[in-house]
Amino acid sequence: MADIGPAAYDELTFDVRVAGPRNGTPVVLLHGFPQTSRSWTPVARLLVDRGFRVIAPDQRGYSPGARPAGPEHYTMPSLTGDVLGLLDEFELDRAHLVGHDWGAAVAWHLAAHHPDRISTLTALSLPHLAAYGWALREDAEQRERASYIRVYREEGKAEDLLLADGARRLREMFAPSVGSDAVDHYVATLSAPGAMTAALNWYRAMTRDLDSTPSIRVPTTYIWSTGDMAIARAGAERCGEFVDADYEFVVLPGVSHWIPEEAPVDVVHAVERRRAD
Repeated sequence: MADIGPAAYDELTFDVRVAGPRNGTPVVLLHGFPQTSRSWTPVARLLVDRGFRVIAPDQRGYSPGARPAGPEHYTMPSLTGDVLGLLDEFELDRAHLVGHDWGAAVAWHLAAHHPDRISTLTALSLPHLAAYGWALREDAEQRERASYIRVYREEGKAEDLLLADGARRLREMFAPSVGSDAVDHYVATLSAPGAMTAALNWYRAMTRDLDSTPSIRVPTTYIWSTGDMAIARAGAERCGEFVDADYEFVVLPGVSHWIPEEAPVDVVHAVERRRAD
């Protein structure tokens, strides 16, 4: 991908990776925890080869110039507002939207509340927020897989846990699917003063109103992997109930949670199939 450049919104400055032709089909890529826009590098290279213009921000808390203090600054409306500001900054009326993990949460919320700005949606790992909320209530396996969230919401304890001993636990999360250079980059980013707390503030700002997320009305592809340690099958299979548009459910057997790095070709095929929608 191209070098990182700045984009300003609401008195915050975001680091944004941009690549591809200026007149290319615009696609916005939203990363998850605990990564940055670098996680999209394999996907972005393939998209650029296919004529897309790729825009991938380091989201709120991950960009040093967009790191406000306090969980109240990391609510879903704030996070989706950042993406709307990014679209405006790049003078885009609409764009294809791809999100992974927490980036998928933002993508679902944005597509649900602002379908006029989204051409198509491709969500990785996390299903529609209402499907995920249902699974957290009704599926024991999903509750077990999400038990880490309680720890991440504990200020101070989570930071110490993830960064202690050379960020050993943070590094172990990625093994063996993500390369060491990328992991070193993520560790360095989140080891900066206040960065890990800002990233964890996404969890600390979570509310219990997932079920209130409206259904999606834009063409949507949801990609789930059977080796995902965080997302169980029940919510994944129910995702389509909350899409009132053309919908495709893609299952990647044996792939881990880190879909952008481990299965970039599958991601790009999904996005490219949607380009005609």
